[in-house]
Amino acid sequence: MLMMLACPLPKLDFDTINLGHGSGGTLTSQLLDAGVFKILENDLLNKKHDGAIFNINGKVAMSTDTYVVSPIFFEGGNIGDLAVNGTVNDLAMCGAAAKYLTLSFVLEEGLKMTEFWEVLNSIRAACDAAGVQIITGDTKVVEKGKGDKIFINTTGIGLVHPEAAIDTDHIKPGDKIILSGPLARHGITIMSHRQGLGFESTISSDTRALNKVVLSLLDEFGKNIHFLRDPTRGGLATVLNEIAIGARAGIDISQKNICIEEDVSGACEMLGLDPLYVANEGLFVAVVDASVAEAFLYRLQDWEHGEMAAIIGEITNDHPRQVVMRSLIGGRRVVNMLPGEQLPRIC
Repeated sequence: MLMMLACPLPKLDFDTINLGHGSGGTLTSQLLDAGVFKILENDLLNKKHDGAIFNINGKVAMSTDTYVVSPIFFEGGNIGDLAVNGTVNDLAMCGAAAKYLTLSFVLEEGLKMTEFWEVLNSIRAACDAAGVQIITGDTKVVEKGKGDKIFINTTGIGLVHPEAAIDTDHIKPGDKIILSGPLARHGITIMSHRQGLGFESTISSDTRALNKVVLSLLDEFGKNIHFLRDPTRGGLATVLNEIAIGARAGIDISQKNICIEEDVSGACEMLGLDPLYVANEGLFVAVVDASVAEAFLYRLQDWEHGEMAAIIGEITNDHPRQVVMRSLIGGRRVVNMLPGEQLPRIC
């Protein structure tokens, strides 16, 4: 006999889980809001950020993520360095310096040992570059056909910068929105490696650790940095919508200020993809006080990967909870959150 659920099943658009529920867009939000956040709610979880900040003899942050990217090797990286960089970056978006990581594998029977060793070596190199250590973990092996070569989970913990105050509650009208680099490289790289696309390119993933540049910016600008987020699943459009909803404010952005490299733009056009929704793994969105925006941008452009950073928009009292983009020809359109799955298995 089944026990009655303490929290009744809400009315959802689908009766079963589908790929769109992992997109980072509307279906993900619906699933999390109606299920995870409602049933498991508490003050820390309700922040709905990439990690949680709490006190254990000082302020620390913790974050966890699972990586199921296909293919596991791609131009510019593999699932190993992606797993390290992703969790390091989630902590950086909380204003925290990652210190320790856990590492868990689900390996499929038949995975080549040479491939596993290559992934392990990439994990070590990524840890060395980010200045973090793997301190514990777990390994499970499933029968052939029950996985896809290798899945990785990483959980990280780190100390929050003493001047960090990263929270949508601190966002206010007039704040400037800064994007640290060009869009869509990671998602398009993954698509270019997918079998059967008939698409070849020299585009490589932008996967990298962001902790050092973020911490240096916090050293200089501290509480004037009101919010940080890396636009992974769902891309820039989804992150901006999450900010608008969380801050209960409007966002105006300018298409001409959003950098999309020519080869990436051409690939998106060929594949019928909007780069605003394509995943990234090595850049971030910052919402900063208008008084420091130009100086913040100058420092960011001095970073080795920040040459194409730009102020792409600002927070406004107009059209609350909506993102509106001014196009290259001067028109305006609402940029909605990603409704379903555009690129499956990109991280």
